[in-house]
Amino acid sequence: MPTYVNPEKCDGCKGGEKTACMYICPNDLMILDEKEMKAYNQEPDQCWECYSCIKICPQGAITARPYADFAPLGGTSIPLRSAEDIMWTIQFRNGEVKRFKFPIRTTPEGSIKPYEGKPEAGDLENNLYFNETEVKVPKEVLNKKYEVQEADLTKTWKIG
Repeated sequence: MPTYVNPEKCDGCKGGEKTACMYICPNDLMILDEKEMKAYNQEPDQCWECYSCIKICPQGAITARPYADFAPLGGTSIPLRSAEDIMWTIQFRNGEVKRFKFPIRTTPEGSIKPYEGKPEAGDLENNLYFNETEVKVPKEVLNKKYEVQEADLTKTWKIG
């Protein structure tokens, strides 16, 4: 089920040029209605249901039917995001409510150094791949020519 923006809750991220859901949507489906100043999903059938817009919405205005693997058909899931974690509230059809809390990050922000020890970008003369520290040299000759003898040739099918 694609995402749905509740127009009563959406404030268009307070009149900014780009809403949070527009910024985060990997398929560029969320747009802002300039007249109403409310966001909406312009092509619901193209929604990947990645929940990115639902998690980032500061007003909690975006919803989607949850996947059946964690909420049965007819249930609802509402994420509430804080600075450190996301609290998922799952409401089942019978009215039962369950809450799950998951951390947003497992490492401190800025602590990962993905390019440390890697070659500098832009050196076109360097033959190293990004994840290599030295050029690999073959241990034996490549493209060695082999002589095929008449006895090496065999038929693999029968004509008949």
